Parts: sequence; structure tokens; C-alpha cells
Amino acid sequence: MWLGKLVRESTKQGSDKIARQMEAAHRTSLAKGEVGLRDKKISPTLKEFIENRFEPWAKATFEKASPKTWFDWYRVGLRAIKRYRPLADSRLNEITSETLTDFAAHRQTERLQVSTINSSLRIARRVLRLAVEWGAAESSPKVKLLPGERHRERVVTPQEEAKYLSAAPEPVASISAVLCDTGLRPEECFRLRWEAITWVNGRHGSLLVTHGKTAAARRVLPMTPRVRGILETRWEAADKPLEGWIWTAPTRSGHVESSSLKKRHTKAFKTLQEDAAKNIGLRRMDAGANRRTQQCVHVFSLRSPLRRCGTHCDVKARWAQNWAQRQSDGFGPTSEEAANSIKTKEKFGGRDRARTGDPLLAKQVLSQLSYTPILDNSIISQHLRGNCNF
Repeated sequence: MWLGKLVRESTKQGSDKIARQMEAAHRTSLAKGEVGLRDKKISPTLKEFIENRFEPWAKATFEKASPKTWFDWYRVGLRAIKRYRPLADSRLNEITSETLTDFAAHRQTERLQVSTINSSLRIARRVLRLAVEWGAAESSPKVKLLPGERHRERVVTPQEEAKYLSAAPEPVASISAVLCDTGLRPEECFRLRWEAITWVNGRHGSLLVTHGKTAAARRVLPMTPRVRGILETRWEAADKPLEGWIWTAPTRSGHVESSSLKKRHTKAFKTLQEDAAKNIGLRRMDAGANRRTQQCVHVFSLRSPLRRCGTHCDVKARWAQNWAQRQSDGFGPTSEEAANSIKTKEKFGGRDRARTGDPLLAKQVLSQLSYTPILDNSIISQHLRGNCNF
């Protein structure tokens, strides 16, 4: 008996003395959590587990629900793992942190960016942890990511935004303007539909986001005058439809995709660079750093009053929510109003009437407070000393 259960195995020995010795050894192995007389379960190789179990699960889960997650994240990462034979041919129980370190070193020899290598390591970590959860492996090794990953922290200035919009063709200019004013992710903007637009809500109307990166992405956002003007013009040009995609395109999905705008987006930057070469006073922008529609989301953070006050700080979420709402309504406070509001909150607490309940909107503002202009407001410095990084 072991832990109340009857364990009956054959030692295949003729001597009872040897059999009892083997029984004692087996009890010891059970106490240590090891396997004695019973055959150890053969663990599959990493490649076999990916092809037979993980890849079908990931494809069924994300291919239709979130195509970008499947095609640009899981599929690319899994292919990289399967190409590296020392890791792919290793059995799950034989994979150690050293094996994953060798995989990372191999990826570095291919002259890939640190962020790309870390993406592959994150997928390998997900595969190994799921193998433990599904019973295919006993444990998963610790995965250490490489340091020095480059983050997208650059925020496009209002001057650069205006120059880009003047050079960008349609519909790139309209989509970029909507991204800048609403803080939408590109994929969320591409999937906007006319039935999600309400012209009578709030001051300038509102739009409903029904699809996004996470479950919290579903939200209602107020429109600015510029966003309303752009959407209203397209709505009237399309003969005022009641439903359908706003940004239609001849693609399989029926709406604009990132690939639809890539050439036009690149052309806009070529135009700006040609103008800069002619010395017309236009600062040359780094095309490699700006050829991403995602940076239009970063522009949204420039609407915060502390940004205009010249500070670089970690602002509390409730203040970011207030600023996001007030800016979308067209009532951005001045630097003096921001300082007085913060001073009052620090002393007496309380809330702002123009407060948004959308945490994702506030998170987008907070996450992009990245560039550090010269500090020129002593009042805010005095009252935000506990919350700022100067």
C-alpha cells in the first residue's frame, strides 16, 4: 500500500529477498517522486509537440478571432523554433535554460534585433508551459529574455504630424488623423463600421470599438471635430450608408489592412525627405523610426496638459482619464489650470467632472509619456515631486 492505494507490480525475480529489496527501493523512489518499476513515459520532442498539439490549438484559437496574433506572432515564432534543430529535436523533459540560451545565441548570429529574439523566446516559454499544463512534460525551464530590447518611445510632434498629413495621400491622411485624435490602435480603426458611429452622442458624436487586442478594447470613444468632419465627409460621399466598413478596400476582408497603406505611407515619407533635401525648412525625419501607423497612437498622448507644461512624469491614471476626456471634447486645460487642479487634488482630493471611465484610454495616454522636453514650470515641479521623474 502507498498513500492508501494498492501498488502491485512484478519484480520478475525468483528470490524473495531480492524482491523485498526491490520493493524497498521502489517505495523510496515513490517517496522521492521518481519512477521505479513502472516504465517512464516517453516525452515527445518539442517539434512533435508543436506540430501535433500546440500549433493546431493556436491556429484554431487565433486564426479567425485575431489573425494578426496568429500570422505575425505565433506562426512566425513557431517556424523559427522548428528551424533550430538542437532545440526542435530535444525532448520536452530534456530542454533546459542552457538549451534556450543556445537558441537565443543562434538567433543573434542571424543579426536579428533583440526584440525579435525575445519574441521567439516568449513563444518557446508559452509552448513549454502549456506542455506542463497538458501533462506532456513534468516541468518547464526558466526562460531568460535578452536585455537591451528597444521600445517604441518616440512621440511624433504636432509639427511633424501636420507636415505628414499634408504630404500623405488618401485614405492614409484621413486614417492617420483619426488615429491621432482618438488613440485607436490601427487594427481597431481599420475595422470601424458605419453602424458603430453615432452622430448625436456627446458634443461631436461617438464611435463604438467592437474589436481589439483584448476584451477591454471594447469601448465607446467621443469624436473630436476633426474626426467627425472626416467621417461625415466619407459618409456623405458613400451616399450615407447605414452599415458596412468605413475604410473599404479591395482586400479579402473588405476593409483597409496595414498592407493596403504600406506603399502610400512610404511614398509620403519620400515626399517629405525630398522636400527636406531642397532646404525648405523642413526637418528631415527618420523614416525608419516613423514608418509605423502605430506611432499615430503616440500623438494622442501629446494632448495632455503636462506635456505642454514641459514635464516628463508618471501621471496618475485618474488624471490621465480626465485629460483624455477633456481633450477629446475640445477643452484642454492650460498649464496654469493643470497646476491648480493638481495642487487642489494633492491637498483636498476630489475628482474632475470631465472624467472618463475608460481605463484603456487612460492607459494609452500613460504608456506614451516618453519624450523629455525642458522643464520650465516650477509650480508643477513643486506639487508633483512625489510622482515625477525629472
